[in-house]
Amino acid sequence: MQLMRLWRSFAPRRQRQLVLLALLMILSSFTEVVSIGAIMPFLAVLTNPLMVLEHPKLQPLIIWMGITEVNDLVLLLALTFSLAAIVAGFMRLLLFYTTTRLTYSIGADLGYHLYQRTLYQPYAVHVSRNSSAIINSILSKVSGVAYGVVLSSLNIMTALAMLIGVLTTLIIIDPIIAIMSILGFSSIYGIIITFTKLRLRAQSQYIANESNRVVKVLQEGLGGIRDVIIDGTYNIYCQNFHRADLLLKKAIGTNQFIGAAPRFLLEALGMSLIAGIAYFLFFSGNGIVSAIPVLGALGLGMQRLLPVIHQGYAAYVSMKGQQDSLADVLDLLNQPLPEYLKLNEIEPITFEKAIELEGVSFKYKPELPLVLDNINLTISKRSRLGIIGATGGGKSTFVDLLMGLLEPTGGKLIIDGVSISDKNCHAWMRHIAHVPQTIYLSDSSIAENIAFGIEKNEIDMGRVQQAARHAQISEVIEGWTNKYETIVGERGVRLSGGQRQRIGIARALYKQAEVIVFDEATSALDNETEKAVMESIEGLSEDLTIIIIAHRLTTLKDCDQIIELSGCRIKRIGTYQEIVDQAVLAPKKKKDSNLL
Repeated sequence: MQLMRLWRSFAPRRQRQLVLLALLMILSSFTEVVSIGAIMPFLAVLTNPLMVLEHPKLQPLIIWMGITEVNDLVLLLALTFSLAAIVAGFMRLLLFYTTTRLTYSIGADLGYHLYQRTLYQPYAVHVSRNSSAIINSILSKVSGVAYGVVLSSLNIMTALAMLIGVLTTLIIIDPIIAIMSILGFSSIYGIIITFTKLRLRAQSQYIANESNRVVKVLQEGLGGIRDVIIDGTYNIYCQNFHRADLLLKKAIGTNQFIGAAPRFLLEALGMSLIAGIAYFLFFSGNGIVSAIPVLGALGLGMQRLLPVIHQGYAAYVSMKGQQDSLADVLDLLNQPLPEYLKLNEIEPITFEKAIELEGVSFKYKPELPLVLDNINLTISKRSRLGIIGATGGGKSTFVDLLMGLLEPTGGKLIIDGVSISDKNCHAWMRHIAHVPQTIYLSDSSIAENIAFGIEKNEIDMGRVQQAARHAQISEVIEGWTNKYETIVGERGVRLSGGQRQRIGIARALYKQAEVIVFDEATSALDNETEKAVMESIEGLSEDLTIIIIAHRLTTLKDCDQIIELSGCRIKRIGTYQEIVDQAVLAPKKKKDSNLL
């Protein structure tokens, strides 16, 4: 059951708070009973004070309190009723405040845990799914679950507790009228639920699916704004957004209408019922004076009962409307966390000798073909490895496996004799810095982007400046007005392609890792800048192990070893000169000439 799965996802502290909230609901329902019960003696003493003053069952209490005058009795009952009403109102306010605060806290917990479990997923999981669905789940669906499911469940519990208390009081006052009323109102809601159940299910699917589509369209339109402007495809994205958003808003609106509509009907029926009861009591033989206390208590009870019944119904509609979103959130909450998080301390991996790939094979899914097949290679520490190959030849997959981002589907990645697995891959990653082809830059300062992931007050500006110098970008940065505090804009939009790449290189150098992987990191640089950057890299400490993917073979001329990947395997391996000689001697093919 979905609610039980959701309950198990709560922290023990939240579960205890929910139990305490249930006790508060019971106490609040008790105060409602007292407030409704207090109205009868108060109205009775107003309509016939002597009858109350001389009532045999009340005589011991009246004598004990020393009441001799009717005015004293009226004052006492007025104060009692007022106090009961105030206490009941305060309890309702306290219950509302506590329920709302707890719901928001649970929503924040769910958002954190969902984001945490999503962020900690293996790289292969991230590349296999659409980020817009994840973002929507964290931002939108978690809110829907928190307020449409958690809050609605609490409202149903509150309504049930109130319903039991109020109904018990009404049954004591007049069992026949109370039972007929609750059966009548419940039947109306039952009929409405029966006829709207399938509609609510359909709206739930619309809300879950179209909310994903809305975020997807927004991301695609804003993310590709340069092409949108050049191609003039504004209207396509606007129309796609409008269609998805319209369906989403219609589904939400339909659910709100279904949830609110019965209230107007039942309010009219409730007033008619009170009028009918008054008419019945008027002709019952005891007169309207004796009927006023009962009528007042029933009227107050109905005034409490109808909102309680409707609150429970509206909560039910809200829960059904979020059913599919809840399923999506629960699936993400059930994502497993990596093994290394269960360890008290991550045992470090030493890297003093070599990186070895023994019979490494990889495919992204069982039904897909191999990307790499039976790769065997040894990369000595302090060496420079170059990787070339045609587009789609598996170069990026190769370095992802080497960095521990992907786990081989066959074979082993071994570091100094230690096999890398999901338990120790994070320890291996601490040795690695990565410079991808497309650098991600946050909308923050140059310094924060170079020291990426470090709190601003913990950034070592000396290391930042040194990294920038080695990446051949310090002169550019220091020529700007704000220097290292210059804001780069979203995704580095205010920088040129070459500047973004060099900041990415500076980021890797700031980490001071032992292994630096350049995944076509110099592809956006002009020849002169590329040469300067490569010379700077070669001038770094000889303790560094550098792995470079490049399209141009000349970029790798200073590498100790170069491999060419083709057809899922290592086609050629050797020094720069050996690869050049093989390319010249081999039959001239287009791809060889491109590499040169």
